[in-house]
Amino acid sequence: MSDTHITRPLFDQVMVPNYAPLEMIPVRGEGSRVWDQEDNEYIDLTGGIAVNALGHAHPELITTLTEQAQKLWHVSNIYTNEPALRLAQKLVDNTFAEKVFFANSGAEANEAALKLARRVAFDKFGIQKTEIIAFYQGFHGRTFFTVTAGGQSTYSDGFGPKPADITHLEYNDLSELEKVISDKTCAVILEPLQGEGGVLPITPEFAQGVRALCDKHNALMIFDEVQTGMGRTGELFAYMGLNVIPDIVTSAKALGAGFPIAAMLTKTCFAEHLKVGTHGTTFGGNPLACAVAGKAFDLINTQEMMLGVKHKEQLIRQHLEAINDEFSVFKEIRGAGLLLGAVLNEQYKDQAKTFFLESAQQGLLILVAGANVLRFAPALNISDDLIEQAMLKLKQAVKNIVNKDT
Repeated sequence: MSDTHITRPLFDQVMVPNYAPLEMIPVRGEGSRVWDQEDNEYIDLTGGIAVNALGHAHPELITTLTEQAQKLWHVSNIYTNEPALRLAQKLVDNTFAEKVFFANSGAEANEAALKLARRVAFDKFGIQKTEIIAFYQGFHGRTFFTVTAGGQSTYSDGFGPKPADITHLEYNDLSELEKVISDKTCAVILEPLQGEGGVLPITPEFAQGVRALCDKHNALMIFDEVQTGMGRTGELFAYMGLNVIPDIVTSAKALGAGFPIAAMLTKTCFAEHLKVGTHGTTFGGNPLACAVAGKAFDLINTQEMMLGVKHKEQLIRQHLEAINDEFSVFKEIRGAGLLLGAVLNEQYKDQAKTFFLESAQQGLLILVAGANVLRFAPALNISDDLIEQAMLKLKQAVKNIVNKDT
């Protein structure tokens, strides 16, 4: 039974107004379905913004969390703990990495990555090597360092002087990067698929070119895989499908499948520059988070799951293209795996929120990525049948909007 004293207007009374949530309040989830306070059912294609990789209330995650909760919740990094070590070993065994740093969010993982890059450059090359190159429309978190590295100034303006020596360039433009990168550059940070910036995928040529230029100028290549990691693109991490090996990879979101946790992955030769006391966190490596993430890792990191992601990608693409054939609302369908974007055409420019709201009216939860892109990031294990149902709801939402305009 829902708490009748907790209503949407209470948000406006007690919460800082930096969010504008929907009127409905979810209270229960199971798999890729969610129910609100009135017991209305929704199909969830948001995955908590690419977080709930195994859907809601996964029974094995519940069991793991419950078992760990009866043992050890928190000890701090004065000590280590078994779940953290188990998870770190899995990450090392299945990636390029040799060392892991745990944090609580993608922003913190990226903060650690940027600090590490600056520290490596300082130790090895001196105080002049501080430039970080990032890309317009990128998104790396909301700390002041990471939001400045992100390429969307509307998120970082208005908070006073910004961290210095961050240069922004056009994504996927290798010639521009060649002109700008220099021996003063300590790192290039980029997403293999810009999520918040419009679900824009990297080209393999650009990824490989960035790797070569970083090698040439002794700069670290940082892949922000907060949104693309843990199977989202049909690879455990997206770099694995691009024929490049970054120096640092950051992970969060799906790493804990809904439980807050993040990780920075790197090689020993770089990790050794974060000596005792140079960086830290109170909750990073928390036993509860690491236990859940360890179980999620085992469930996600299977060939069956990765092949399933690629199959479901094609299924969703086919439905989106069919909707577009009938209603002509999309300019392009792009993305990879189960992080897909439907770009609205000129007739429906800046109306992504309209589609978002109308979809919710039809019992479908989707995302937007800016004003012109509908974003889909469902659970990796969503069933084909539920995808079919979701696309019928999306079709009805699109039909309603198109009919209003005719």
